[in-house]
Amino acid sequence: MKKLLFIFVSTMSLTTSAQKVLSPETLWSINRVTALGISKDRKSIVYKVATPSVNDNKLNSKFYTIPLAGGNPTEVMETKDLLKDKNVSPDGKYLLSSQEVKTENVLGKDIYADLQKADAQIYNGLDYRHWDTWNNGTHNHVFYAENKDKAIPVDIMKDEPYDSPQKPFGGDEDYIWAPNGKSIIYVCKKKFGTAYAISTNTDLYEYNLETKITKNLTEGNLGYDTNPAFSPNGDLTWLQMKRDGYEADKNDIIVRFKGMDINLTATWDGSVESFKWAPDGKKVYFLAAVDGTQQLFEVNFPGLTKIAVTVRQVTSGDFDVHDIVDVSRENFILTRTDMNHALEIYSYSTKNKTWLQLTKTNESIYSQLALPKYERRYVTTTDGKKMLVWVILPPNFDKTKRYPTLLYCQGGPQSPLTQSYSFRWNFSLMASQGYVIVAPNRRGMYGHGQEWNEQISKDWGGQVMKDYLSAIDDVAKESYVDKARLGCIGASYGGYSVYFLAGIHNNRFKSFIAHDGVFNLESMYGTTEEVFFNNWDHGGPYWDKNNAAAQKTFNEFNPVKMVDKWNTPILIIQGGIDFRVPIGQAQEAFQAAQLRGIKSRFLYFPEENHWVLKPQNALVWQREFYKWLKETL
Repeated sequence: MKKLLFIFVSTMSLTTSAQKVLSPETLWSINRVTALGISKDRKSIVYKVATPSVNDNKLNSKFYTIPLAGGNPTEVMETKDLLKDKNVSPDGKYLLSSQEVKTENVLGKDIYADLQKADAQIYNGLDYRHWDTWNNGTHNHVFYAENKDKAIPVDIMKDEPYDSPQKPFGGDEDYIWAPNGKSIIYVCKKKFGTAYAISTNTDLYEYNLETKITKNLTEGNLGYDTNPAFSPNGDLTWLQMKRDGYEADKNDIIVRFKGMDINLTATWDGSVESFKWAPDGKKVYFLAAVDGTQQLFEVNFPGLTKIAVTVRQVTSGDFDVHDIVDVSRENFILTRTDMNHALEIYSYSTKNKTWLQLTKTNESIYSQLALPKYERRYVTTTDGKKMLVWVILPPNFDKTKRYPTLLYCQGGPQSPLTQSYSFRWNFSLMASQGYVIVAPNRRGMYGHGQEWNEQISKDWGGQVMKDYLSAIDDVAKESYVDKARLGCIGASYGGYSVYFLAGIHNNRFKSFIAHDGVFNLESMYGTTEEVFFNNWDHGGPYWDKNNAAAQKTFNEFNPVKMVDKWNTPILIIQGGIDFRVPIGQAQEAFQAAQLRGIKSRFLYFPEENHWVLKPQNALVWQREFYKWLKETL
């Protein structure tokens, strides 16, 4: 493939005495920062630092404040008196909260009073389990109560078998007060059972405290409606996807202004991650992926005037902006990561376009490490497109040496591959073990236009696989790549990619690692919990013989049908309570590899879901990962 561009990117400067490289154990000593907000007196940032404790197998948290202009952090014992409570109504009369309530009987002992030792669950539709939890008949509901002692909370969703906050990841951002304090806005997908499992149609609902009447505010939109907020002028604002069943649709900012819904990002070719209003109500700031990074953008709000809506990128560089903490003054408060550094809080001067790092929770660790370098590389794909490929080089890289090289396959499948910092798929750690990492922004990744993002749907084993091979073939031309020691790794859709490439790689790779990967599209369709995803990405069910898209997917793009071509060692990893990609996928793949006589290993975590969250499990994961690569590469 023709090489279009090769740019070196500088990383954090190293002290001359830095000799160590990042290890799994060091990675699991790194502090994890979460910005909680600006203090009520507007003078400080309040944040949390979670520190992994491998011995205790958990993360321990402490809370701090730090001046907006920078300085020394101060530990605080509690944050409730420091931060404005968004769950208090504007007039201070009421409090908002959420809790699980029983809405249906699905347990055998609930249905049959005389069988209290029964261990049975009875369902009449899908949504019987989600992410990593079985449905036990309870749902999240929103409550409000008078702001006084012993007040009795009122369930605004009484007897409804629906969730707000949304499961599995919703929080208190899913329910907010209206500015007048007379109503509550909340996010909910008011579908049940099988209808719930095949739809993404969440809506914004308004509950009136006086009339007790609930109104659907976004009934006309069939896709996701999420992240409600009000502008400084009281205009309801939210994020919206148009198409039902498509979880990776274009995400736009909608403002309801004088009865009209204005789409601020309709003509901008990107997808919004999150947003925050400017204090004067004239702009909205938002985060979005762009060219292998995540940056801060702004869009003006013209109301109903004829002034054009214009989107402008505010920040740029080879890093990710993760959180918009505060945009109320000239120096914005944001958080940042890059491939070598975990999240920290920064001040960004909009006037000078300069950054000031405020928190430095891991400075003592990084100062002792020789860190990798990462490069941008642009590769021409088989259909003539320009594709960004991140190349991560080992610390103390010597271009005269030859290194084992790993093709990294991103999950999603529609997710950005940017300058984020993972505590499992950590590029800095991989490179620090002596590997060159090739991480392509293949089809299906945000940040390269909506068309590029959508090209993976119904084409899982098509152009995207050519993109992968274009990337590794192009980088493998470099003299520092040992072509006899190429590996391929990935999780989720990345795990699917590993399984698929194992059947078509034409002996390029000497080792594979697949974590929670999709192996058999038919059994995946029959066991995964969010059926809407498979319906959209695969074109429909496997039994629909008249559906050309579905039949192509389940026959031509199904890794299980290519096992006869497998000939390469493979490590298969699986979480026991992963209901998105259930355990059978890994079991089928491992059994196939073993029965074909292929060197293979099964790493199983009974109590982990689609991720690996417990510190000791995570270290087992890392050690087995690198042990396998040492054995096979």
